[in-house]
Amino acid sequence: MGKIIAITNQKGGVGKTTTAINLGASFGVLEYKTLIVDADPQANATSGVGLDPREVETSIYDCLINDMDPREVIVETENPNLDIIPAHIDLVGAELELINESNREHKLKMALETIRDDYDFIIIDCSPSLGLITVNALTAADSVLVPVQCEYFALEGLGKLLNTIKIVQSRLNEDLEMEGIVLTMYDTRLRLANQVVDEVKTHFQDLVFNTIIHRNTRLGEAPSFGETIIMHDATCKGSINYLNFAREILQKNDLTKMKNKDKQLI
Repeated sequence: MGKIIAITNQKGGVGKTTTAINLGASFGVLEYKTLIVDADPQANATSGVGLDPREVETSIYDCLINDMDPREVIVETENPNLDIIPAHIDLVGAELELINESNREHKLKMALETIRDDYDFIIIDCSPSLGLITVNALTAADSVLVPVQCEYFALEGLGKLLNTIKIVQSRLNEDLEMEGIVLTMYDTRLRLANQVVDEVKTHFQDLVFNTIIHRNTRLGEAPSFGETIIMHDATCKGSINYLNFAREILQKNDLTKMKNKDKQLI
């Protein structure tokens, strides 16, 4: 049964989508079958793996609002072992349409339960808000991964996010765990970046992953080509960072790949 990880932070520009697509691509090249769920109306994860959101005919919106079978929406990407449920601008209206639905917080969970056995990992890229779609993602997820950028306002709003996670744990998903905090956009030249790293590690200790995602030109330009960093430049620092991050998550979850025909997890 695949593990569902929601990547969220209501603060924008912290590297959520970059982390979602490149962590997914890294799991893929490590031979873990992975699905990305683009739960952000901006559809950046969709375009980041090479799809044009304007040409998407069915999307996560159809799973949430029209109860469409996710298998009819899933699209294979050019990345090994990586699929995506794309997003479309229609998702903007989904929150309003869900308000009067019964089990409105569980719609995404119900959709993903039907396919979680098909994947080793399902990664949900959340929008930079704490609205109903994000609550759906947290209700569906096994764990939450929070990207935090190495900049001055790094901890701004993080307390509110953690409080939302606690509310979801108490009311909707008691099994929800913190996967951890990953530091992003790290610039070794800046003293401030090192101060932020120290501050986050002091506040959150074991929740912070050892792997830090550095600022990297190739990492920044990859989405403009519709490519993950693995496909764009597998040897650059950004690619190495995300591969190391994927390995750290696997180690944390005590997952190794059996080299047999069934490719089971042990």
